Amino acid sequence: TVMEITTIKLTKKTKERLDKLKIYNRESYEEVLQKMLNILNTCHINPAKAKEILLDIDKDRKKLSS
Repeated sequence: TVMEITTIKLTKKTKERLDKLKIYNRESYEEVLQKMLNILNTCHINPAKAKEILLDIDKDRKKLSS
């Protein structure tokens, strides 16, 4: 299956905010946005699970930054 690619315009501030959400340097914006959408969808269904996902992401970020 070929994935279609598109371009979106973002303000510099939004790009910087997305950069801060990356767990590792080479993480793509696609990965960051997919992660955000997954958390948002999970939050609607199961807020406790969404919080658990966020805590796991925070742990991963801390591991990689130390």
